[in-house]
Amino acid sequence: MDAADFSAVLSEVRRFVRERVVPLEAEIDEKDEMPADIREAARKMGLFGFALPEEYGGLGLSMYEEAQLMFELGYTTPSLRSMFGTNNGIAGHVLMVGGTEEQKAEWLPRIASGDVLASFALTEPEAGSDPSTLTTRAHPDGDEWVINGAKRYITNAPLADVFMVFARTDPDAPRTRGISTFLVPAGTPGLTVAPKDHKMGQFGAWTADVFFDDVRVPASALVGGEGGLNRGFATAMGCIAHGRVHISALCVGMAERLVHESVEYARTRRQSGRLIGSFQLVQGLVADSMTDYYAGRATVLEAARAFDAGTDTKIGPSCTKYFASEMVWRVADRAVQIHGGAGYMRGVAVERFYRDARLFRIYEGTSQIQQVIIAKALLGEAARG
Repeated sequence: MDAADFSAVLSEVRRFVRERVVPLEAEIDEKDEMPADIREAARKMGLFGFALPEEYGGLGLSMYEEAQLMFELGYTTPSLRSMFGTNNGIAGHVLMVGGTEEQKAEWLPRIASGDVLASFALTEPEAGSDPSTLTTRAHPDGDEWVINGAKRYITNAPLADVFMVFARTDPDAPRTRGISTFLVPAGTPGLTVAPKDHKMGQFGAWTADVFFDDVRVPASALVGGEGGLNRGFATAMGCIAHGRVHISALCVGMAERLVHESVEYARTRRQSGRLIGSFQLVQGLVADSMTDYYAGRATVLEAARAFDAGTDTKIGPSCTKYFASEMVWRVADRAVQIHGGAGYMRGVAVERFYRDARLFRIYEGTSQIQQVIIAKALLGEAARG
């Protein structure tokens, strides 16, 4: 995107986040629902398709540009980003990376406009950070595929119009092979979405289990057509690598907000007749958080540059996801500490962000999975003993 146009997009999103969404954060958290007018405003701004190609109605942002946009969106409740993040990320990218031209033409413009909300149905009760062990199966029956299985913690499932479903199509193949991806519209007979999950945090972002009981889809629902058969795992891993940089940038945006809340509280709160910002131990907490934020921002931008260049699409995304998710958790913990008892009270921003931040160390691959990915990539055969 032209630099001036991109700067205008960032400015518009920054105003939207800080003037319209931030004042509604407590309400969103309490009601566990994103206001309809906020959803519609995000749609009109093009946020449902910022990472999708311009030829399909998206903004076509690079990873480096997307990271900067996520810094702005991360400043508020993560449920805002979650509303359209899957369209731009792991669900939309499935079609970008693996879809046929016909599938892209049919689905991507509607996904980019926000007319269609897409869900990425990969995780299962016994296949989370290691999706290669998934047990959902699909078998051919004439000119149709029949899908059976269950998915867990699927983002936007209660609202989704279409699911990108990963199922094992070759039970005899090695674990990381024999998996395919299917486009399954909501309302297809046999597809059931459970009641939304009641989570620790990130209220307003809905997840739910999804069940497939002899769900029949046409052969055209196989992502990539015949060429996509048994390539679902590779497609998923490529999409998840993009998602890891995306989530890392979100963590940095949240860390910026937490530093702001910490500084403002320390500058105005008095204890023993003094501003708590005058206490050196409080100053140390603020300084540590600012340093973490600064390092996280630099790490994400470097990972985004390398991702765009194609020079690092594996170690970099894992390194930045690992660092940024652990970083924002430390910053959130310090923010609560700086606020003291007030930081433990509902209705205070840092208490809410403390609950919200905890999830980042789990989804898009846990911190422990990132450690394994990084170590194996560096050590090669030595990591296998």
